Amino acid sequence: MPSASGRPRILLVEDEESIFDPFSRALAREGFDPVVATTAAKALELAELVEPELVLLDLMLPDGDGRDVCRELRRRSDTPIIMLTARATETDRIVGLELGADDYVVKPFSSPEVIARIRAVLRRSKRDGGGPGLLILGDLEVDPEARRVRVGQTELDLSRKEFDLLVVLAEAAGRVLTRDHLMTSVWDQNWFGPTKTLDVHIGTLRRKLGDDPAAPRYIHTVRGVGFRFATDEELRSSA
Repeated sequence: MPSASGRPRILLVEDEESIFDPFSRALAREGFDPVVATTAAKALELAELVEPELVLLDLMLPDGDGRDVCRELRRRSDTPIIMLTARATETDRIVGLELGADDYVVKPFSSPEVIARIRAVLRRSKRDGGGPGLLILGDLEVDPEARRVRVGQTELDLSRKEFDLLVVLAEAAGRVLTRDHLMTSVWDQNWFGPTKTLDVHIGTLRRKLGDDPAAPRYIHTVRGVGFRFATDEELRSSA
């Protein structure tokens, strides 16, 4: 539940002070109410006591394995969980997601990256629960339910595919999405054809957003990989 101040409460389960101290301050600056647990036992206790809107869960804890904590949290509720870990293998990531985690972040990480993922996971959980799921990044506002987009006070006229592409990119703000991921997410899960149509839609979407091709604000090309949508912090600083 939100704190008394109305800020979304985030339970950060992390035993390293060098991580939880600066990151807690970053969360507070970004409008969240962080609560820290440094052990598995305290994490389970606080999860019941403060009813966080999201849990950031380190896998390596002094009194237990974060995977066991994830399993127990998921048994109790559907509170979104983002795992934090130094283990970067695909097997670890798959195990974490199979236990019920909503996302997975490998250390070392940047605060803006994790905060962008927190916002994306919270938006998805609100939509899944029947909430509006409004996406707000800088001066961009996307309403997935009403399928409406505004930049500032200007409403944009997007095609169906342009809108779907924008939602996929904006929900993952700050993360690089591969071309294949975008094609299968927006066009078809079994898509194996050429990706030229993606380039065409990216181009028209950039034009409608008012992006300068030489110095885009919103959609950044990551050569040889795919595309990355700017974070809320980046868009606000470039306004």
